[in-house]
Amino acid sequence: MWAYRYRLQGRDSQRSQVGGFDSRAAAQQALEKTLARLRPGGRAATLTLAEFVDEYLQAHPGLPVTVSKLRWLLRKATAALSDVRLVDLTPEQVCSWRMTIPEGHRYEATQALRQVLNRAVAWELLDSNPAKRGVPNPLRRSLEKRPFDSWQEVEAVAAHLGPVYGPMVVFAAATGLRPAEFFALEHRDLDFREGLVYVRRAYAHGRVKHVKTRRSMRGVPLQGMALEALRRLPANPTTPLVFPNARSGYIDLHNFRQRHWRPALVAAGIEPLRQPYDLRHTYAAFGLRAGLSAFELSRYMGTSLAMIDLHYGHLASDGRQHAVALLDALAREKAVDAGWTPLPVPANSLSKKQCGLRRGVKSHSRGRSVDVGRRTRRNRDHERRR
Repeated sequence: MWAYRYRLQGRDSQRSQVGGFDSRAAAQQALEKTLARLRPGGRAATLTLAEFVDEYLQAHPGLPVTVSKLRWLLRKATAALSDVRLVDLTPEQVCSWRMTIPEGHRYEATQALRQVLNRAVAWELLDSNPAKRGVPNPLRRSLEKRPFDSWQEVEAVAAHLGPVYGPMVVFAAATGLRPAEFFALEHRDLDFREGLVYVRRAYAHGRVKHVKTRRSMRGVPLQGMALEALRRLPANPTTPLVFPNARSGYIDLHNFRQRHWRPALVAAGIEPLRQPYDLRHTYAAFGLRAGLSAFELSRYMGTSLAMIDLHYGHLASDGRQHAVALLDALAREKAVDAGWTPLPVPANSLSKKQCGLRRGVKSHSRGRSVDVGRRTRRNRDHERRR
């Protein structure tokens, strides 16, 4: 193995060493790239973290709301490390900085810094990412999910929300749509013949956009509670929206939460107070208690099976019941129908004509004449000679 060493400030400065190269040529090439970057006049020699963050955000291809969120997270890093040169940034500095961030934003802020420094590595401004090497970044602890305990509680809140917002709340709990998804719902998304609602778009931060992920574009079955909520809606021919605001436009989540949702919870006596997103958790909790499998629920909610298992797996009863049935049946030595696995289908089963039944060759097992191979002209000539 080969390595290279270099100094930045003359004979009295610390000598850095980088190893792990398979050949001298590879080490020499890496050294030349490093020196070209660090020599006076080189870009990385003077580029600070704050300067590179600004450059990175200007070239970011994301939506404005995404860039704005990323800028807000990175501001936490630049506030403490703005004057640090990229080449001088160390894992120890990153570790010390991230411990000053509140736990609620620590994971996201560290991930944002890692994202920026990954680009610096790709642009050959850094050899490695100092926010990854020796810097743990565990996920923050999930907040407790607070679904409603019963349909009676959901109806009690809906009764204090008026003729449009009330049915909307019941519909949300009966379909599991995200707030941004049922805010953008249009009448053309409802298929009463098939009993489905199609999720195609979302409304958030003042704009209509595509759904969150590929899985989010889906069809959700309309159960009786959802159909009844739609029947209770007043007719409004001035807008294509299923749940419009008082001006027939899109509902703003912040305004709805402060002006309508929270007062309705207080009036209905719901404690502790829930968030509108808890209607989605209510759908998941009710579905699992009713016997829906985690796989079916993940499809209807537009999320991954791993997320369903992470947040709601403790509520699932189908896996436990199936496991107990298999183990009890094995103990009693009885046959068990696995139920989750379809019966195997024979591959390319042969017909009697394909089997080539004839009288020449006898089977040793049951005395029947079968043709075990295809007869060709060469085989027939060989039989005549014998």
